[in-house]
Amino acid sequence: MITLRHATIEDLDTLKHWDQQQHNIDADPNDDWEWETELRRRPPWREQLIAELDGRPLGFLQIIDPLEEETHYWGTVAANLRAIDIWIGEAEDLGKGYGTLMMELALDRCFAEEKVEAVLIDPLVSNERACRFYEKLGFSFLERRQFGEDDCYVYRLERKHFQASRTTN
Repeated sequence: MITLRHATIEDLDTLKHWDQQQHNIDADPNDDWEWETELRRRPPWREQLIAELDGRPLGFLQIIDPLEEETHYWGTVAANLRAIDIWIGEAEDLGKGYGTLMMELALDRCFAEEKVEAVLIDPLVSNERACRFYEKLGFSFLERRQFGEDDCYVYRLERKHFQASRTTN
């Protein structure tokens, strides 16, 4: 069973270790998450979550309001959106369906807020596996975009598509 809990400073060593795993470097090569600082903060526009599999740390999720996020990473965006960052910590946990379950929990969390109209995600163009994963979950391609040094695809999942997928499953 996968559950989500808020990340805390006690997760620092785990997150630093996951940052050094090659599959995570490949998916996010240019970001410094500043864990020592950010794990101590709880701004109202962000949730940093640890996914646990039967109590064992499995992965990380970040859900933000891209309009309110203070670095304005997403640029000019509409209100009532969320954006997700996700990764599995260890390579041996890849390809087992855990990412799908984590995303389902994250999307449930995002769309539990009635005002949220859509969710954004921005995998690297080179991360074809992630792109297929998001498309399978119902995300639609919006655009190719440069975020700093990262060449990314931007995908969007509308509330109505999320709800339709929930009624067919």
